[in-house]
Amino acid sequence: MLGALRRKVASGRSSASILGKSLQAIRPGVLASRVSSNAGKEMLSVQLRGIAHVRNFSHLVLPGCSAGLTKTRDAICIIQPEAIMQTSCRAFSSGDGDLVDAVVPFMGESISDGTLATFLKKPGDRVKADEPIAQIETDKVTIDVVSPQDGVVQEYVAREGETVEPGTRVAVISKSAEGVAAAAPTEKKSEKAASEPSPAEAVKEDKPKAKVEASPAAAKPKAPSPPPPKQQLLNLYFHPRKGKEGLRKRVATRLKDSQNTFAMLTTFNEVDMTNLMKLRSDYKDAFVEKHGVKLGFMSGFVKATVSALQHQPIVNAVIDGDDIIYRDYIDISIAVGTSKGLVVPVVRDADKMNFAEIEKTINNLAKKANDGTISIDEMAGGSFTISNGGVYGSLLSTPIINPPQSAILGMHSIVSRPMVVGGTVVPRPMMYIALTYDHRLIDGREAVFFLRRIKDVVEDPRRLLLDV
Repeated sequence: MLGALRRKVASGRSSASILGKSLQAIRPGVLASRVSSNAGKEMLSVQLRGIAHVRNFSHLVLPGCSAGLTKTRDAICIIQPEAIMQTSCRAFSSGDGDLVDAVVPFMGESISDGTLATFLKKPGDRVKADEPIAQIETDKVTIDVVSPQDGVVQEYVAREGETVEPGTRVAVISKSAEGVAAAAPTEKKSEKAASEPSPAEAVKEDKPKAKVEASPAAAKPKAPSPPPPKQQLLNLYFHPRKGKEGLRKRVATRLKDSQNTFAMLTTFNEVDMTNLMKLRSDYKDAFVEKHGVKLGFMSGFVKATVSALQHQPIVNAVIDGDDIIYRDYIDISIAVGTSKGLVVPVVRDADKMNFAEIEKTINNLAKKANDGTISIDEMAGGSFTISNGGVYGSLLSTPIINPPQSAILGMHSIVSRPMVVGGTVVPRPMMYIALTYDHRLIDGREAVFFLRRIKDVVEDPRRLLLDV
């Protein structure tokens, strides 16, 4: 989320010291990669999640001061390639020499911890680099802990059921397998002692024994397991009972934390879907023929949300400690319900997309979510969330904010209701919409204007063309 922060410095203090600990604690895995001073200006470049998504802020409000920040999406160019390689390569392992630690990987922007569910390997098992050895359950999905090197699992330093955070040591991997080999002679010795016959039996069975020793049974070598893909994917597999119970526990904890942290308030409105439904009906065939994807309601609501966020940028902002951060990009998280759980993939730079691009992106992410091949990076980030409970028949709800965002839009089912239009009661396809927002940051006035803008755009999509 952080890109390059440029600000004037009046004294010799660095930007890192001015921003304090809040900048370093805003996201796990944020790396301050380069600081340079020139003519009273200072550039602080920070990197999040390797180099996947470099973002910047358009404005930063600090306690007691306000500083405009230069927009720069190209901040990645100032990061040293060597630093990138050192940071992104084996970021999930630690240790020197023969023994290396397998640690909990970064689990996503809004996921701070998880529960160690199960071990996939036993001590003494040989593993390859990037091969899963354990699974961690979060409130969204199950994530694999992988081996950082080829070697043998020497021991597990964490136990099943423990709550772990990114960077927590889970297992020790021996690259040369010396730790495991040390225990092998004792086991072989005991096996040999147990299999040795008595002196009398040795005399009686001397010849048969020699025959057996002369023709030992050929041991079948264990076929090595194929290496897993290099990109770590979210494992959506659930254990029949334990996995679901653990997942629900994590979901409950996250939702309760959200309620305890935010001063949540929900405002409602209703939308007449007549014009958007007519637009879809008139152009659905031509849309599919040209773009190869169906025209749905979701793209219309995403475009309306983008317009509302541009009119009310405070809804796109976030509280970080004592600071209010305004983001100059719009990444829309779309809640997707699957048979194995709820995931929230992100449509990035939604403000730069047209209807077709939004529909293709949503369909692609939904397919990955249902197939269980969606990556952590495709779920990380997001500045605003849209949840469509209408697909399940929900008429009205109060959605809960997805931390660390500041608001969430709830869509609901379309129901034909009698409405007064021009003094006449006529049936109209109506939808209730709800906006839950953090009242610490967003006032009721901005929240109502935001929801009203969505209503106006959906009821008259021509506003998008004229920007009115």
